[in-house]
Amino acid sequence: MALNLTVKVHPVVLFQIVDAYERRNADAHRVIGTLLGSVEKGVVEVTNCFCVPHKEYEEMVEAELNYAMDLYEMNLKVNKQESIVGWWATGNEVTSHSSVIHEYYARECSNPVHMTLDTTLQGSHMGIRAYLNVPLGVPSGKSGSMFTPIPVEVTCYDPETVALRHCEKTLKQKKGLEACTDLGLIAEASERITTLLDLVLAYVEDVLAGRAAPDNAVGRALFDMVHAVPAITPDQFDEMFNSNIKVRIFYTMLANHNHKKKLYINEKFNIYFTMKSLHKKKKNGRINVKFNIYFTMKSLSVL
Repeated sequence: MALNLTVKVHPVVLFQIVDAYERRNADAHRVIGTLLGSVEKGVVEVTNCFCVPHKEYEEMVEAELNYAMDLYEMNLKVNKQESIVGWWATGNEVTSHSSVIHEYYARECSNPVHMTLDTTLQGSHMGIRAYLNVPLGVPSGKSGSMFTPIPVEVTCYDPETVALRHCEKTLKQKKGLEACTDLGLIAEASERITTLLDLVLAYVEDVLAGRAAPDNAVGRALFDMVHAVPAITPDQFDEMFNSNIKVRIFYTMLANHNHKKKLYINEKFNIYFTMKSLHKKKKNGRINVKFNIYFTMKSLSVL
């Protein structure tokens, strides 16, 4: 049993769990579902999830397992990298029914992870916990199992970080916010970096002056960050920046040219098909006139 696993959850998973809890049936006190993601080098990365309808009674649990498998197979067609890594439930505790549900997921994957999300907001925060089911017992004796906590943390892709920071702005405003432009995001990132640099410089100055106790871990982290920055001169940076701008201008002009060319070709096609349609209608009109004259003369000859 690998107890050294670490669970990393993406924010989209937490949003999906909360959304499923808000849409639950009126008689349901909690919601469960399947966790999707990948396992690599002792890290379980949870990138997606879905809800599984179920009902809990005092001595049994009813879950729509066929629905869960169909939904997983549909998701597998879209994203083959995501596999079943465990299951989730809302609430702040592991119930007696959790072992029964865990047995099903133990058949679908090895070492399934059980994650709980406290939607009751006890302690004024939404607690996230992860567990592994560990077998207990002695040889030739009674056996059982126990849910053992394992480390869990929230991780983000770069686009998710941008989205979360934008959502954070809505906490202090009642009105909605428009999406930031690329230039606005760059300006915000520059201000954030400037603020962080000021904090780092103040900490270093306090340590050098003896006003703060040095921390070896912080020192190593700062050392790694400084050496991670490429050593280039201001002239080299200006040259790289200007060349990048020239490339962006070139691609912008090329895209505009292709757009104008497509509009020109589309206009020519519209004119061609319009003229062809008018010619066809005109031709059909002439034929109708000839037929009308023919049948009129025919009727006069009969009279």
